[in-house]
Amino acid sequence: MALFTIGEVAVLCDINPVTLRAWQRRYGLLKPQRTDGGHRLFDDADIERIREIKHWIENGVPVSKVKALLSGELQDLENGWRERQELLLHHLQCANPSRLRAWIADVGRDYPAQTLVQQLYLPLRRRLQCQQVTLHTLLSLLDGALINYIALCLASARKRSGRDALLIGWDTPDTTRLWMAAWMAIQQGWRVDVLAHPLHQLRPELFAQQTLLVWCGDAPTSSQLDQLELWRSAGMQIFPLLSNGESSERA
Repeated sequence: MALFTIGEVAVLCDINPVTLRAWQRRYGLLKPQRTDGGHRLFDDADIERIREIKHWIENGVPVSKVKALLSGELQDLENGWRERQELLLHHLQCANPSRLRAWIADVGRDYPAQTLVQQLYLPLRRRLQCQQVTLHTLLSLLDGALINYIALCLASARKRSGRDALLIGWDTPDTTRLWMAAWMAIQQGWRVDVLAHPLHQLRPELFAQQTLLVWCGDAPTSSQLDQLELWRSAGMQIFPLLSNGESSERA
């Protein structure tokens, strides 16, 4: 029977080890084996269970309800992401940055980055993106807190093993989305530094000997993809970053 370390499971299931530990410690969803040194080991059944947990969470089930659902005590649950959006909106309206940061960190331990980006943060940001002063102010507060949290995650990821890369935004106006892309990339095993502002023109030759991940938004243009291919043909380590945090190198 094959056994996997928590780092290997994180790669296999596209999930942060911190989240796996939270599912075990806080919610009792996992019961991995232990080595003599106390390190977690997961078998194939654990991996299937993790994927099932991810499925329910991505469909809006609160992580606190998943254990009962897996055991058959609950048959069905309504989508809960709208309720989380409203709770986050409440925290924004309270205008307390420290509490907002704590809440974002708390959900960041319980859910994968991709799920939070797609189900929570992007939908709420779309609701707040308008010229009305109050909503624009709340969006700015949210973006600041998110970038602050993601920067901490990037710093933590650099302490782990992984591949180093520089993330660059290319002709995409949303800086916060760039940081979200970096957040998802580290959960794919990258150790990422971020060029803080997206660029209209890309000069990869300025970053010789580095692997470059390029975020072009959710839908890169054909001309961008063609140019990236030309640079790769010239020997440059440069790859488009997909909306799920994966690069074409790993696809």
